Amino acid sequence: MSQLSLHSCLSYSTLKIENFRCFQAFELQQLGRVNLLVGTNNSGKTSILEAILLLCSQATFEVLPEMMLNRNEYVWVDENVSNRELDIRHLFYGHDIHIGSKFSIFGFNGVDAEEIVVSIENNDHLTEFENSGPLALVINYLKRENKTIQVPLSANQGLPANILRIPGESKNLGVRTQYVTTSSLTNKDMLALFDQIVLTPEEDFVIESLRTIEPLVERIASVGPGRYISLTSPGGLVVRLKGSTQRIPLGSMGDGMRRILGLTLAIVNARDGVLLVDEIDTGLHFSAMSNMWRLIWETAKRLNVQVFATTHSSDCWTSLAEIASAVGPSEEGITIQRIEKGKSRSVVFTERQVVIAAERGIEVR
Repeated sequence: MSQLSLHSCLSYSTLKIENFRCFQAFELQQLGRVNLLVGTNNSGKTSILEAILLLCSQATFEVLPEMMLNRNEYVWVDENVSNRELDIRHLFYGHDIHIGSKFSIFGFNGVDAEEIVVSIENNDHLTEFENSGPLALVINYLKRENKTIQVPLSANQGLPANILRIPGESKNLGVRTQYVTTSSLTNKDMLALFDQIVLTPEEDFVIESLRTIEPLVERIASVGPGRYISLTSPGGLVVRLKGSTQRIPLGSMGDGMRRILGLTLAIVNARDGVLLVDEIDTGLHFSAMSNMWRLIWETAKRLNVQVFATTHSSDCWTSLAEIASAVGPSEEGITIQRIEKGKSRSVVFTERQVVIAAERGIEVR
């Protein structure tokens, strides 16, 4: 999964996760405008991004297929390559499901709260597809008004991967939550997001962001999907450099340009919502990270976006510390959240603590 567009969410100050993936019980506190998740491999950083994504989805099935297929969490039903079932056991702590299995994700912003509860219950004779089994997946979204969706699992306890929306479910028109994976955005994603900002002030902002990598960028344009290479490549978007009349495919400009463009398109399309980025430093040289964080911080404030990102890089968090030092302690806040296996809470580094850690050479990862 490279990018998904969902409803607007709360700006969270606290998040609680129970029985989801590797977390039996876990809590993030003192969340700010920009939050960088650090920790060892397999500590659950990506799972936290997915938990937020599910909470923001507000009880739809739009996010599950791409999220799980990206992790290869599926089983083949037969020899038909398109006939796969999502192995939803892996969403639950312990990788096992039975009647009564449940996980929950809770978000609070100091005033309002919302929660999503996903459980396994008896199939009350639902037959949305053939081969329905005795169990059903039930999603409850709890806010001011509750919403419940129930869909049967197959006889193999799987969920057909082609279920994107459940019959009767209202169409999701929100475009305020963006999720960028380690592989960044596909060509299709970029074209869709770019179309949203063409001939708006945000188009000029996108060009300025590209100039942090290549100062000679003069214009960027779409020449239509599939015109260059394939939908999984960065073809379809081209740039023109100062002093040249040649259109250069974005893919020819390197991974750094692709990553910066993806991040910029995602955040400007997440106005009043949430940006989730896995391994935000992917494809970026350490010298570009300060500019990247400055772009993220200033845009997040201007467009009211809350950012959650992960990294393994020391250069990445120390570059964020430079931004924290420059802006000074603020109510909106920049935090580093260290995720440790077996711990029920993250270790929080506030803006001031992030700056002190960087100045004294204290490792926060």
